Formats: sequence, C-alpha cells, structure tokens
Amino acid sequence: MRRQSTLTWMQLAASLLLCCTLLTGFPPPALAQDEADIALLDRSAKAFSSVVAKAGPAVVHIAVEKTMHKPQGRQPSDLFRDPFFERFFGPQFRHPRTPRQQPRQYRQQGAGSGFIFAADGYILTNNHVVEGADKITVRLDDEREFSAKVVGTDPQSDVAIIKIDGTKLPVLPLGNSDTLGVGEWVIAIGSPFELSQTVTVGVVSAKGRNRVGIADYENFIQTDAAINPGNSGGPLLNIRGEAVGINTAIFSRSGGYMGIGFAIPINMAKAIKQQLLDHGKVTRGWLGVVIQDVNEELAKSFDLSSSKGVLVAEVSPDSPAQKAGLRQGDVIVGLEKQAVDDVAELRDKIAMTAPNAKIKLEIIRDGRKRQLAVTIGEQPADMGRVASKSDGSPLADFGLTLQELTPELAEQFGYEVEQGVLIAEVASDSAAGRFGLKPGQLIEEVNRQRVRNLEELNQALATAKNGSRVLLRVRGGKASHYIVLSKE
Repeated sequence: MRRQSTLTWMQLAASLLLCCTLLTGFPPPALAQDEADIALLDRSAKAFSSVVAKAGPAVVHIAVEKTMHKPQGRQPSDLFRDPFFERFFGPQFRHPRTPRQQPRQYRQQGAGSGFIFAADGYILTNNHVVEGADKITVRLDDEREFSAKVVGTDPQSDVAIIKIDGTKLPVLPLGNSDTLGVGEWVIAIGSPFELSQTVTVGVVSAKGRNRVGIADYENFIQTDAAINPGNSGGPLLNIRGEAVGINTAIFSRSGGYMGIGFAIPINMAKAIKQQLLDHGKVTRGWLGVVIQDVNEELAKSFDLSSSKGVLVAEVSPDSPAQKAGLRQGDVIVGLEKQAVDDVAELRDKIAMTAPNAKIKLEIIRDGRKRQLAVTIGEQPADMGRVASKSDGSPLADFGLTLQELTPELAEQFGYEVEQGVLIAEVASDSAAGRFGLKPGQLIEEVNRQRVRNLEELNQALATAKNGSRVLLRVRGGKASHYIVLSKE
C-alpha cells in the first residue's frame, strides 16, 4: 500500500508540473534555470566552433626536409623523426648517440604549423620550424599542397616568414596582444604529431613570461591550451578569431603536456614581420650597457626604495649609453614615462626601438632621480645570441658555447646546482653539431674528470695530453652518455 501511495503522489506531482507548463507557457523556475544553463553552454560551444570554422582555412601544415649529419652505422629513429621533439619535451628525450668515425648525411623530416596573413601566400611560423630546411611543403586545409620558400627569419625571437605562390588565399586577421587579458579564452590550432587542424581551448595563464630559455627576446603569452610537437608556428586565437600569438613551445619535465604552453605575442611578431618583409632581416636598437636585475640587497646598497629597476654594471666605450652620459652604478627605472622593472623588460623595449630614435631614460644616481636623453644605436651584427654566450668558450673549437649552470637554469632544465656546465649553443657545422649535441644538455665530465663549473672544466682541459680530442660525458635529462669530439 505504501508503494502504491508513493507512486500516486509522484504521478500527481508530475501532473501538476505539466499543468503549470501548459497554463503559463513556462516551465517551473528550477527547470527554466536548467534550460537556460544548457542554452548558454550551447551558445558557447557554437561560438568556439564558429571561430574555428572561420580561422581554420588559413592555418597550414608545414612539412620540412633537411640534411643532417650522423655517425656512420647509426640509423635515425622513427620515434625522433620530428626535429622539434626535443624543443617541446625537453632534454630527457635526447637519446645518446654512439661516437663513430666518418660522419655521413641523411635526410630528416619534420613538421610544424603556420598561418596565412596575406592573400598572396605569406605565412607566419616559427624560425625553428623552417631553420636549415632544404625543402618546405605547405598543405592547406583543403588538402592543396604548395612548395614554399623562406622570405626571412629572426632566430633571436624565433619568428619566420615563408611564402607560397597563390592568390585569394584565406587569411587570418592579426589581433592586438597588448589588450589580451589573463583569464581570457584562447584557442590553439595546429598539426600536433602531424594531425592537421587539431583544435584545443584554454585560457591565458600569464603574460610577459621571459627567461624561459627558448629565444633571446622573450615576452611570452602563457596558456593552458594544449600544445604539442607540430603545433609550433600555429596561431593562438582570441574569441574573435584573431591571431594574438604564435604557439612556440611547452614546458614539461614529465615528457608530456603539463598545461604550460608559450606563444610569441602577435604585436612583437607584427613588428618583426614588417622588417622581414621590408628588409629581409631585423634591425634592433642598441644601448651599449651590461645590465642586471636589482635584488633587495642591491636596493639597500644603492639607496633604492624598491627592488624594481635595472642596474648598469658596465657601459661600453663609444656606445649610445656613454654618449648620453649613462654611468656604471646608475639604476634605470623608466623609459619614455613607462616603468622598467627588470632586465628582460628593458632589453625587449630597447631592441624594439628603431635605431636613431631619441628616447628618455629615467635613472636613479646617488639616490636622486634624473632624466637622460639617449639616441639609440643599431645593434651590432656580431652580437648574435649574446645573452646566452660566454666569451672565450673553452670548447669553441669543437662548436660549443658554454655557460655556468645558475639556480634558475638548473630549475628550468631539471638539473641540480653545480651538476655540470650547461651547453648554451651548438654550431651546426661543427664536431659537436654532427654528434647531435643540443643546447640545454649538460657536460658532467671532461676527459674522465668531474666538472661542476667552468673553472673546473678549464682545469680539466689544461691537463689534457691531446688538445685536439676531448672525451665528454654529456647528460640530457635522466640519461648520460660519453662522446669523443675531435677538432676539424
């Protein structure tokens, strides 16, 4: 009887709800809220889908082929056929290569992404996608394929422009990355693992990320939109379908996606794009100083109210800084009435200032603020990747540029402090380059001697019986291996 009574009351309640809906034309408040929520989600999903439908045709898949050198007797592994695998997933994926004599060539294939910004076939992508490529093939969303040529590259920012022969091609509009806010929705489109037109959605996690170690000039947008190998060079879109960044890399210690991706702000890319189109290269501004961040101890020593600002450690002779009266010990706190907080911010602003432009610096000297007028110079061509180089690299003859493993770099690459000496650069046409050594790897031994810093490395080299050959134990992530390098 109780069961029958319960069913009766349930049926009665259902009948009342139905009558309410029929008489008023509206469902009860609880049901109305559910329907409204579902409708909102439906509109959001369709909005994302609409953005992708409009932007997708302008996003391209880029396939590259390049000539590589390898030791005789080794075959390139299919697992590592993507040349950008290490860039995304870190040094733990750099497998050891057994030293062999008589290096020979092989063809390596790789893949990336890009997007068309001009209807006659100009495409923005990353420099590391097309660097050193002998052949570039671009595939559009409609499966058409074109051969592409490099118009210009800028390794210091990792931006490149390539071109295909076409007319009335779909174009992706370029947005304004300066107005992009932390927490805003963003969409990444690309070809991860050569899966074309893959879409992921996330938010802007942070802006102004620098010292990531990917490029010389860094001001990255950080996002949690999933980015994987092959996404590199593809667009990061806002909800209006505009490109606000160029997806470049992810940070990972596990070897997989960990929710931290980096994109070059489109405003930086636009400035570089125009110089590459006009001149085929990028000309940067130059101040001519050695600078460092201000910490709390330095702030006290220089009578500063805060640790924000940039300390001038050296002033180059006959440089724009010297001509303007900038001195060692000055603290730069402003540029053109905008605050300057750290080294990375000042470097980027000076670099993006046109040579011969006149600017005003606000400095603190002897506890007092001053204004200095500076005429910016042109960055010398031989500066190259000056931020990561150390003068007089002890292994320069083998194609290696080294630097001390600072606590920041140790944390970034997953090493321990004083674990070894970090490889900053590898010349491609060198003994080190042919053995596949990469920036970010660590030298732990030289000629069977443990080395923890550059001083110990120099000492190990000084005691070597044969200066034309060197035995190194090199670590990439959790694995290490021995190699022998010989001078050319």
